[in-house]
Amino acid sequence: MPLDFSPSREPKTTITLAGMTDIVLLLLIFFLLTSSFVPQMGIRVDLPQVDSSSMVSEQSITVTLSKDGTYYVAGSPTPRARLLDEIRSIRSNQQFLILRADAEARVGQFASVASVARALNMRVLVATERSGRLR
Repeated sequence: MPLDFSPSREPKTTITLAGMTDIVLLLLIFFLLTSSFVPQMGIRVDLPQVDSSSMVSEQSITVTLSKDGTYYVAGSPTPRARLLDEIRSIRSNQQFLILRADAEARVGQFASVASVARALNMRVLVATERSGRLR
């Protein structure tokens, strides 16, 4: 009796994507969970605390004043004398300038930024934190 080694069934022609779907789902969950832990700004300032605040929905330029008196325009350190040039160079159609000033920053620093914003016909909004908010 001869042995029959020919396959009696047809080979599978479908590819199962269940394993790939699991991997994509796990990656999606990982990125959603870790994205909330990424800080929004790399410059640490203690914002003033207030009772109420509102969100800004339009695009804006951010200027940060640190406790030691350093100015940052869009995250880059900028000397006070170059504030106008730096803001003018990155501005496209933004109407708002968000000022993230440390609670211990001086009024003179605020006035410098406000005068630059006025020269560029921009409104200045001061970033704050709500009272009692945990960090």
